[in-house]
Amino acid sequence: MCKHILNAQVAIRAPCCKKWYDCPECHEEKADHPLKKSYEMVFACKKCKKVFRKDTREYEEADEYCPHCDNHYVIPAKTPELRIEVEGEQGDHRMIRDERDPDRARRADNSIFGNGQIGFLNK
Repeated sequence: MCKHILNAQVAIRAPCCKKWYDCPECHEEKADHPLKKSYEMVFACKKCKKVFRKDTREYEEADEYCPHCDNHYVIPAKTPELRIEVEGEQGDHRMIRDERDPDRARRADNSIFGNGQIGFLNK
């Protein structure tokens, strides 16, 4: 399981040691040697478990998919970070700002007791 690429769809065989890693950073952490650079990459799809080769010099948009099962393995890179977001189909100002009346709750409490005082009334 790769901690650098969330939802990694392929494993990559390192050309230097012929071992499988999820990303170059995983190789750097676990191997005792630098990663050898190569134009020909060997991938193993994690969906269909089949191996295939790609030449990065002739890489096209169609090469973002496994040739055996059409699994889309090239995912846009994102740096994992903690944050709070509002999810919605279309963002608008109502999703960001609370437009409810802030004095409404206070007025409701006052109307229950009449004069706004809490406790027993002396007659």
